[in-house]
Amino acid sequence: DGIHRGHQEIFRRVREDSRASGLDAVLITFDPHPKVVVSPDRAPHLLTSLEEKWKFIPSYFDGTVIVVRFTPELMRMSPEDFVRSFLVERIHVKKLVVGYDHAIGRARAGDISELRRLGEKFAFDVDVVEPVLLNGSPVSSSRIRTLMTGGEYQEALHMLGHEYAIYGTVERGIGLGRKLGYPTANVKYGANKLLPPEGVYSCWVELGSEDFAGMMFIGENHFNPQRRVTVEANIFDFDRDIYDQEIVVYPTHYVRGNRRFDSTEALVRQIAADKISILEIVKKGETTCP
Repeated sequence: DGIHRGHQEIFRRVREDSRASGLDAVLITFDPHPKVVVSPDRAPHLLTSLEEKWKFIPSYFDGTVIVVRFTPELMRMSPEDFVRSFLVERIHVKKLVVGYDHAIGRARAGDISELRRLGEKFAFDVDVVEPVLLNGSPVSSSRIRTLMTGGEYQEALHMLGHEYAIYGTVERGIGLGRKLGYPTANVKYGANKLLPPEGVYSCWVELGSEDFAGMMFIGENHFNPQRRVTVEANIFDFDRDIYDQEIVVYPTHYVRGNRRFDSTEALVRQIAADKISILEIVKKGETTCP
C-alpha cells in the first residue's frame, strides 16, 4: 500500500535484475488489501486504491503487473501451496525480490527464512531488500499513515516519494461553492481511503488526459447541513460540467487547517486569501512532493 520509497527500491532492484539476467520483470499486487479479508475490523484505511496504484506504478516499473484477487480461499493457503501454484506453475519464477518484512500464506507463515527454504526446493533465488531509511526511520505504509493522521502531511509525502492521489467521481454537492463564487468539484472517494488532515491545500487535478491547478478543501463544511467530511476542489480557470466523471485530485501543499466561520462573508474573504497564497505556490512551480 502506498507505492512508497521502499516499494520503489524493490522495483529498482527488479529492473536491474531483469536487465542483467534477461528474465521478464513481473510485479504481483493483491486486491483488496489482505487485511480487509484477514481482519476486516482492523483493516487500515488505504494510501492507494487499485485505481491510484495504476497512476504511480508506470513511473517506477515497466514490466508485467499481475493483480491477484485476495479471497478467503487464498488467505487459507499455506506458503508452499501459494508459491507452487502462483509463483512456480503460473509465472515460472527464477528470482523473487521482496521487502525485509515480507511474509505470505496462512498466518503469514511464509517469512523470509521460509521463502528461502522454498526457493531451494523449487529452484529460485530470493533477494531481500533492506529497509529504506529517512531521518533514521524505516519507510513503511504504517509509518506514513501515522504521519498523515498526525498532521505531518509534507513529511508523509516525503516518505511516499510522490504526490498523494485521491481518486473518485464527481458528485453533486449542495452548491455552496458556486454561490460563493468558487465552484467546486465534489469528489466521491472510496470508503476506506485515508484522507490527509482536514484543511485547505494547493492541488492539481487530473481529468482524463488534462491537468489543472487548483485549491481544495478536505473536511466537514460547517455550512453544509449534511455534516460529513467532503473532498472539494476548486479548479482554476475552469467552467465545465464534469458531474459523474472520473477525477484524481493531488493535494500538494497544506495551507491551513479547517476553521469555523461566523458568516459566509468571512468565509469568502478567507477563500480569496487562500487563493492568493496558492497561486503563489503554483507560480513558483511548487506543485510536486519533496
